[in-house]
Amino acid sequence: MPDLPAAAASARAVALLDDLGAAGITHPGGTLLAHLQRVEEQLAVWGARPALRLAGLCHAFYGTDGFPTALLPLSRRAELVAVIGAEAEALVYLYGSCDRKATYPALAQADAAVHDRFTGRARVPGPGPCRDFAELTAANELDLAVIDPSFRERWGAGLLTLFTRFRPLLSQPAWESCRSVLGER
Repeated sequence: MPDLPAAAASARAVALLDDLGAAGITHPGGTLLAHLQRVEEQLAVWGARPALRLAGLCHAFYGTDGFPTALLPLSRRAELVAVIGAEAEALVYLYGSCDRKATYPALAQADAAVHDRFTGRARVPGPGPCRDFAELTAANELDLAVIDPSFRERWGAGLLTLFTRFRPLLSQPAWESCRSVLGER
């Protein structure tokens, strides 16, 4: 039986995404809303807890280092907190704020710092948020690789290298998906 509070939060998040136009924003594989829903579904398949699944559904609210279109300005973070909760929103902020070039190389190391592209500062979020960040990153990138063969062809080898480095942070199902989607063909 689904977690009813999480299911209700997911429905509220989809309604907010609709209100903010996510269904009309072009994204590989269709629309931003479709992509976000696939990421949430992938995290559920991997057994992610409700807060991480909600973060997956909402990971692009503030834009990302790879997709700059923001649905909400940072000044309105409280609105997303009200819909998905503080834990999930903190993961959305962590994901959206990440300066990938500065963060990815050392993310799997103990006391890894995440560099915030909004503030220019780095902070050490701790092992739990780093694992969540890695899992969300894998779900996001694998969705793109599955939906778009040209994306997989262009970026697949580099992503497999990245996720191999992230391996200590990834769940077994996430790692198996990385190998399956991005491995040798």
